[in-house]
Amino acid sequence: MTDDGVRAFNGAADARDRLRVCCAAPGWADAVAAGRPYADRVAVVGAADRASAGLDWPAVVVALADHPPIGRPGTGRSAAWSATEQSAAADGDPGELAAANEEYRRRFGHVFLVCADGLGAGEVLAALRERLDNDPATERAVVRRELAAIARLRLGRLLDELAVRR
Repeated sequence: MTDDGVRAFNGAADARDRLRVCCAAPGWADAVAAGRPYADRVAVVGAADRASAGLDWPAVVVALADHPPIGRPGTGRSAAWSATEQSAAADGDPGELAAANEEYRRRFGHVFLVCADGLGAGEVLAALRERLDNDPATERAVVRRELAAIARLRLGRLLDELAVRR
């Protein structure tokens, strides 16, 4: 049975715009929206995962530009979700995190991305430092997985918000 959030999503005229807040990669929102109507959340999440898996690296880079450095507030429509996702990580030493973020950016050329929902500052910093040892190809694979996890998390939040509005 379709839940209220999926029903509202299936009928939303602005579905693509709402999905772009979940993942800003070009084509991602179009791919997920094009699959409507969905029978249930599992089907929507499956479509999101397939869309994430199909992203080429230039599309991932566009999506990365929509994410603030970890530990910093975001801007735009995804700022509230970003703040919620990073809330536990905000308790760490901001100077230490900023320095590690900058080292990562210099090494890989883009923002450090991690699905920080529920992770503490120490866990985020440890993941960042560990990933600094990755070669670029390995890191790109990790970034893709993290981007997909964030998109999946945000899609769930979007469906929850739509259910409440119904």
